[in-house]
Amino acid sequence: MIEGAISRISGPVILAESMRGSRMYDVVRVGEKSLAGEVIRLDGENAVIQVYEDTSGLKAGEPVINTGIPLSVELGPGLISSIYDGVQRPLSVLAELSGSFISRGISVPGLDRAKKWEFVPLVKAGDPVTGGDVIGTVQEFHIEHRIMVPPGSSGTVREIHGGNFTVEETVCTLGDGTELRMMQTWPVRKERPYKKKLDPEVPLLTGQRVFDSLFPLTKGGTAMIPGGFGTGKTVSEQTLAKWADARIIVYIGCGERGNEMTDVLTEFPELVDPRTDLPLIQRTIMVANTSNMPVAAREASIYTGITMGEYYRDMGYDVALMADSTSRWGEALREVSGRLEEMPGEEGYPAYLATRLAAFYERAGRVMCLGNREDTGSVTIVGAVSPPGGDFSEPITQNTLRIAGTFWALDTSLANRRHFPSVNWIKSYSLYLESLKEWYTNNVAPDWMEIRDQTMYLLQKEIELLEIVQLVGPDALPESEKLILEVTRMIREDFLQQSAYSDVDSYCPLDKQYWMLKIIHTFHREASGKMGQGITLKQVMGIPERSEISRMKDVADSARLQVLTGAIAERMKTLEVQH
Repeated sequence: MIEGAISRISGPVILAESMRGSRMYDVVRVGEKSLAGEVIRLDGENAVIQVYEDTSGLKAGEPVINTGIPLSVELGPGLISSIYDGVQRPLSVLAELSGSFISRGISVPGLDRAKKWEFVPLVKAGDPVTGGDVIGTVQEFHIEHRIMVPPGSSGTVREIHGGNFTVEETVCTLGDGTELRMMQTWPVRKERPYKKKLDPEVPLLTGQRVFDSLFPLTKGGTAMIPGGFGTGKTVSEQTLAKWADARIIVYIGCGERGNEMTDVLTEFPELVDPRTDLPLIQRTIMVANTSNMPVAAREASIYTGITMGEYYRDMGYDVALMADSTSRWGEALREVSGRLEEMPGEEGYPAYLATRLAAFYERAGRVMCLGNREDTGSVTIVGAVSPPGGDFSEPITQNTLRIAGTFWALDTSLANRRHFPSVNWIKSYSLYLESLKEWYTNNVAPDWMEIRDQTMYLLQKEIELLEIVQLVGPDALPESEKLILEVTRMIREDFLQQSAYSDVDSYCPLDKQYWMLKIIHTFHREASGKMGQGITLKQVMGIPERSEISRMKDVADSARLQVLTGAIAERMKTLEVQH
């Protein structure tokens, strides 16, 4: 065991001497209180360490002990519904040990060592197994937790036992004497292996119309949500966590305000998953690292969350990871970099900011799982970005733009008009549209992409027409273009706006989204045809079905919307030219 001593302290960064033999990213115990830290630079016998806890009261000469292992997380039954800090310490256990404020130097395991789980074997003695193979299952709420052979291990099963075990007890022994437990550990900075990465061809459905219909995200894809203060980044992330059609949700509150994390922690146990009718917390893992927690642990929280997500991906599940917000993570990098006296890059961020962001987002993907099975799993990453003053030209936003496949740009002016989600439909985009075209055609409607493209055309046309209106006034527009402005107002107010607090409208199924757009475009097509025959704009806007269009978001039954589509076409036929 390597033992050195503190020679210099600079906030969360310390310099320890006599640390020859240490390796990069080894976990160390610092000072008399055994604060957790990690080696981030080596210089001869000296090691630079970032400490994951408050360094107040530390003094030069206190001991530093190297554990010899990298920062790792424990993976096994008990993860789901747990709430961890940035280095996988359960907050419930920390509260029991230290009360309202977390005491320093507390070391607790990530998984409960006393709880017994019922293990059901799926293999028998004599069966060959390799890394990634499932040897048994444990029921974790409604999720079948698949106990896998750790990557890199293989052999023939010598003996395996069913029954109740703790995560540390041996459930299977291989022919070479290797003992397999229900728990495995994995270094957080190392990506978990897979057999093959697959193309992103299946959408991650969120129930949010502006996301699913206009700017879709795939399972295994990456998305970013940048926006200024008050534009609804956190609400958007929480809404996605509630309604996304992933089996497992990993929610990382990285440097967010404590009251926002409190809202999440109190709300999720009460919310019901619309697909299973079970509490949402029973498919969720939370990593809470609020803005007043030590800054170095904020940097680690992202890696803790993605490693747990990859673990469930390897079981064959679809995982959605919400990182709120990566800007706070970048600020942690900047602070530690400043303490290290590194050469600053743009706006003081370290020169390796882009590399770190890319390394994180590239751990997303839809993959073929390891082992002798054909299961596929995915990790989808949605990262919120908080650019100061809503300036999208700042480094975090620009570097993430080069990586993320979907860009959901939140707009302060929309938020000020109380238009939520405040996604700017002109600035936003999705690079996954072409790869998802076949899925939407086969699973929703053959004309889905045609309607989506027509919607975007009308919204872009509205911007052009509004510029003309500002110059010469609305009376200068022909009736056909005034109709476009009315139709785009329907798209904005009756389709794009969505209430996160409505029992019916907070989640919108894909078939309902299709029929809502179909209704608006049917109205536009029929109205354009009648106006070409001399019918006035006032007449087409005055049909009784117009009020039903404004209320369609509160209709739960998609069949009623199909009827409305036909009713609009029939009503238009009855309109006659007024003399």
